[in-house]
Amino acid sequence: MTCIVGLVKDGEVFIGGDSAGVGGLSLAKRQDKKVFKNGEFIFGFTSSFRMGQLLRYSLTPPKNLEEKDVYQFMVVEFVNAIRECLKNGGFARKDNETESGGTFLVGYKGRLFKIMDDYQVGEVFDNFTACGCGEDIALGSMFSSKSLGEEERILLALKAASNYSAGVAEPFYVESIK
Repeated sequence: MTCIVGLVKDGEVFIGGDSAGVGGLSLAKRQDKKVFKNGEFIFGFTSSFRMGQLLRYSLTPPKNLEEKDVYQFMVVEFVNAIRECLKNGGFARKDNETESGGTFLVGYKGRLFKIMDDYQVGEVFDNFTACGCGEDIALGSMFSSKSLGEEERILLALKAASNYSAGVAEPFYVESIK
């Protein structure tokens, strides 16, 4: 289920997402948005609405008080806060001593990161990325629409994903943060 698309332009992070809740062959268009801000962070999630609810309402994002390198801060302090939040909320899973959560995009300090279910923190060379079942379709659209505005590109990528993936559905929402 889902398509989340993120883009960075001139220090501003844009994230857009769809509204599909999919289980088997059933589709529910959800009112609880997959894209939101929490403090200095902007999120767009896939995997589970429960995970998104915890990130939005239970997570107290850490502060980079020591002014560490942003990537180092995300890998250590941010991920540790995410792990604790998901564990306390009953979402994190443990299998053979390997802990896992879910997948989401997060923007912070003008940068865009992709957090995978094993808590790895990815940052791509392109100024855009995506996640969810519509990821590949959205990435192709983003690559080929570089002449358009930021929100227009994201909405076009989401529309392409909804046209070619049964797990992506309108309405679409786009948020941004500097």
